[in-house]
Order: sequence, then structure tokens, then C-alpha cells
Amino acid sequence: MANTRKASAQSAAFAKQPKAAITFERARLLCPDQGKAERIAENFGLFCPDYENIRDQHSLALLSMRDGFDGALNEKATALHFQRVVGALVSSAVGAGSFYSDKVSDARALATRTHEGGQETDAPVGFESKARRAAEFAAEMGLQAYALLAAAHGAIAAYKDITGEEWKPYRAPAETEQLEQRALKTQLDVL
Repeated sequence: MANTRKASAQSAAFAKQPKAAITFERARLLCPDQGKAERIAENFGLFCPDYENIRDQHSLALLSMRDGFDGALNEKATALHFQRVVGALVSSAVGAGSFYSDKVSDARALATRTHEGGQETDAPVGFESKARRAAEFAAEMGLQAYALLAAAHGAIAAYKDITGEEWKPYRAPAETEQLEQRALKTQLDVL
């Protein structure tokens, strides 16, 4: 019984934690900027994505989508639809940036362990170490995050052209607090 209450209290506490907003600013903080992307590409022998081209192509794609509706949506429906489309691209960039940050941390931890005397006995002779593979994977993820940031940037620019307004992330109404209050009242009425 006590375990059930404890688990219930933990899940309620977890549910009350506010989710971090999915914003372009957050994506910018998580994803590499142009300078870092160029350094990653140079140091790991990878291709650096063309930020400007990706941004422009995604902007054009959204503008083409708008034209495809050919007046089928009114202004409000158009704004809502493209708010969601842009939100998905920004969310993708935030997710990729977060994944990249995690992989950088993993690579650094492996490198530190190896440097501090941890031996990698499972790597065959002539093959790269786990730390090296982790660093290369993090580099690839960083360049992917950079490309997805460019896509989100282009979508945000198109949103302004389509609606005349700056894109803002969707924020759900604060109905959850009201719902919790009603649920508490119902529970207390039972007592």
C-alpha cells in the first residue's frame, strides 16, 4: 500500500514538471552554429551541410505548400496549419540538438575513461576504439543537427511570409490545473 502511494506521488510530481518549450532559440543553443559545424567537418573529414541552401529550400517548400492550398484555407486555418508544420521542424531541430549534446557527453566520458587508464580490451587490433567511434558519431550527429536547424530557420522565415506574423511555439492552455482542481473537488466530495 505504501509503495502504491509513493509511486502515485512520484508520477504526480513528474506530471507537474513543466515541459521545456520547443523554441528556435532552444534549438540554436543545442545545435552547432556555422563555425562549430565547419570545425567539426574539417576535423572529422565530413561534409558540412550548406545552411543557406537548406534554409532557402525549406522556406520555398512551405511557400509552395501555401500555394498548393489555392485559397482553400482561410487566414486562421492557414496560420494554424503552418504553425504546426513549423513547430514540427523546430521540434526536430531541438531533438537533434539534444541528441547531439548527449552524444558529445558520451564521447567525452569515454575519452576521459580511456585517458585515465581504462583499457579497451574488446577492440580488435587495427580497429578504432570505442572513444573514437563515439566521437565520430557525435560529429555526424552535430552536422545533422546543424542541417535540421537550417530547415527550421527556413520554415520560420516562410511562416512570416505566409502569415505576416512571427512564429511562436504553441502553448497549451492551462486547463490541466483546472482539471486537477475539479478532480480534487470530486475526490473530496466522496469523502
